[in-house]
Amino acid sequence: MNFSQYLKFAALAGAMTIALPAHAEDEAATWTGEGSLSAGVTTGNTETTDLGLGVDLGREMGLWKVGIQAAADYGETEGNETKNRIFLGSNLDRQINDRLFGFGQLSYEKDEFSGFESRAFIGGGLGYEVLASDATQWTVRGGPGLKIDEIEATLLTPATTEESFGATAQSNFAHQFNDNVAFTNDTNVLYAETSTQIGNIAALTATLTDTLSARISFEARHDTDPVAGFESTDTISRVSLVYGFGK
Repeated sequence: MNFSQYLKFAALAGAMTIALPAHAEDEAATWTGEGSLSAGVTTGNTETTDLGLGVDLGREMGLWKVGIQAAADYGETEGNETKNRIFLGSNLDRQINDRLFGFGQLSYEKDEFSGFESRAFIGGGLGYEVLASDATQWTVRGGPGLKIDEIEATLLTPATTEESFGATAQSNFAHQFNDNVAFTNDTNVLYAETSTQIGNIAALTATLTDTLSARISFEARHDTDPVAGFESTDTISRVSLVYGFGK
C-alpha cells in the first residue's frame, strides 16, 4: 500500500470508528469482551504447531455499538518460522429497529505465508438479527466495499497492489446449551474481482470459572484464486484458554 493509499485508508478507518454522535458518549457504557491464548495445529500452506493471541472487544452506546478485533498467530517447525499472521478489524453498528442495523467495517490482515504482503477491506451495509432468544442468537450482515491486496514479489514477478470492488457477507451463530457450555459458528465471505476469501470458525466453549473458559475450535480458510505456488485451503485446530471481562 503506497503512502496516498495509506492516508485514504487511515482517514476512512478513523471516520468509521470515531464518528459517533456526541450524546452517545454521555451514556453509561463499558467495554465487554474476551482475550484468548491458544495452541493450534495448521495444515495447508504450512504444516505447523503454533501459539495465538486474540482480543474481541465491544461497547454499546445507545443505538450505537463499536467492536474491535485483533489476533496474532506464530508458529515454527523444526526451528524454522512457518507461520506469522496478524489480523486487525473494527466495526461500527447503528441500530435501525429491533432487528435491523447498519454497519461500517474495516479489516487488515498480514500473513507472511499466504503470498500476500497484506490484505485490507473497508465497506458497510445492513445487518439483521435472524434469531434473538436467550439461548440462540443468529445475525447476518452484508454490503459492498473496497478491497486492497498487496501481492509479494517473486523471482518471476514484481510486487503489485490491486484495488477492486469488494463485498462482505457474514453469519454469526451462537447457541447456549446450558449455563456452562456454548457453541458458536462464524462464517465470513470477502468477495473481490481478483479473488474471494471464505472463512469459517466452529467452536465449543466450556465455562471453568466466573471469568475463565476453555475452548476447542476448528477453522477453515479458502481462497478461490491463491497466489501461484500456494494452496487454496488452510485448516486450523485450536485449544484455547479464554478470559472474559466486563459482563
